[in-house]
Amino acid sequence: MFKKVLIANRGEIALRVIRACREMGIPNAAVYSNADRQSLHVLLADEAYFVGPPPSRESYLNVENLMKAIKKSGADAVHPGYGFLSENADFARLLKENGITFVGPSPESIELMGDKVQARKTMMDAGVPTVPGSKGAVTDLEELTRVVNEIGYPVIIKAAAGGGGKGMRIVKRPEDLELSYNAAKSEAMNYFSNDVVYVERFIQNPKHIEIQVFGDNHGNAVHLFERECSIQRRHQKLIEESPSIAVPEEVRRRMGEVAVTATKAIGYSGAGTFEFIFDNETKEFFFMEMNTRLQVEHPVTEMVTGYDLVKEQLNVAAGKKLSFKQEDITQNGHAIEVRVCAEDPETYLPSPGKIERCRHPQGPFIRVDSYAYPQYEVPIYYDPMVAKLIAWGKTRQDAIDRLQRALAEFTLSGIKTNIVLLRSILEQEKFIDGTYTTQFLEKDFKNRRDLFHFVDDRAFLIAAAIEAHNDLKNRSVEKMTDKSRWKDFGRIGALR
Repeated sequence: MFKKVLIANRGEIALRVIRACREMGIPNAAVYSNADRQSLHVLLADEAYFVGPPPSRESYLNVENLMKAIKKSGADAVHPGYGFLSENADFARLLKENGITFVGPSPESIELMGDKVQARKTMMDAGVPTVPGSKGAVTDLEELTRVVNEIGYPVIIKAAAGGGGKGMRIVKRPEDLELSYNAAKSEAMNYFSNDVVYVERFIQNPKHIEIQVFGDNHGNAVHLFERECSIQRRHQKLIEESPSIAVPEEVRRRMGEVAVTATKAIGYSGAGTFEFIFDNETKEFFFMEMNTRLQVEHPVTEMVTGYDLVKEQLNVAAGKKLSFKQEDITQNGHAIEVRVCAEDPETYLPSPGKIERCRHPQGPFIRVDSYAYPQYEVPIYYDPMVAKLIAWGKTRQDAIDRLQRALAEFTLSGIKTNIVLLRSILEQEKFIDGTYTTQFLEKDFKNRRDLFHFVDDRAFLIAAAIEAHNDLKNRSVEKMTDKSRWKDFGRIGALR
């Protein structure tokens, strides 16, 4: 096993890896920017090394500074988490050249699946269902027009090096094709320094289903079933669950088999995720992309399968075989994860600032992956997610009910959060019956406006204290335990 693992990331994912290392008896080291000096991952790591100013490009994306930290720490392995350099083939290759293990797939696998056009070709050759569209890049408007006329409108133009919804344009009419093509290329160049694009048929109101896969360096590969990630805003996931209520058992089996076939076809090692567009009407599924890293939503899979994916990553990277076979893996119960973000729940704009009060929910079958604590300053420079709340239940309804209870207990004051938005989504009819799609927030969501009227913690506590004092003078102690009063207290607290 490794002498020391350096985590080239921040926040809750850095904490997740630190904890796995500690349970495995592996010394660990964190890195931090100026903005993260007081971050929880820095406080809990065995060691921590400064890597630069707050902007990501000067710290967490600064390969030169990271290499200095790696060498100074004496780490012989680097876990990249997700985001930042986790899918950077050049970084993985540089580590390899310096005798340091990258806890992830090979640079070649990252490059192959990171180029969306090449990945699409590879999956076609492997027999994986793909959305009708161009087999490769479209190089000019004439070629684009020809392909679109073949597959029909609406279509979606995508950046080959894209992600996070950047470099994408949906086109519904021929007269919008040229403008959208130029806009997609321009945005792709701005974000990825690569203006190559391709085109696919746009499946309206699809579901987003992904399959967790794992491979090792001994030719073994398995899947750990699916996660549904259709609740999204601005192409960013917000709620994930497993299993998906929409996927029939036979389709679930075929999706898993296809994902394993594709994993073996590219000689993949480590944790990865195949993302599929799922047509809820026809129950067809089509390859969208592969993420060659651990996913934000990996706790959902851990909760229903019982396997620790981060420990498995470390073991596989150290050269061990997978600790489980396909027949060992089953789905047990239902798990749902929500992403708690420091953002305005109506506009989705980030809301950085100092957390005044922080209380994480507790109770049976509740998991919180968070780096939030009282008086912590949420920086403006990074992703606004501050916590992931995961609930498990024997049934989907059990998980929903438990999650609602936990969200009602979750207190983060001093900043705006999306907690009330999440609670509102969980009670929507289309979420409860499982018919929601990736267009849910734009088309079907009926916001609970009453939940957006916050009650300030201090004002609430003062009012409660005054009321309690008056009641002591006018009512018996027995009356103070009246169930309706506690119900009101819980209701107001949940709106806080």
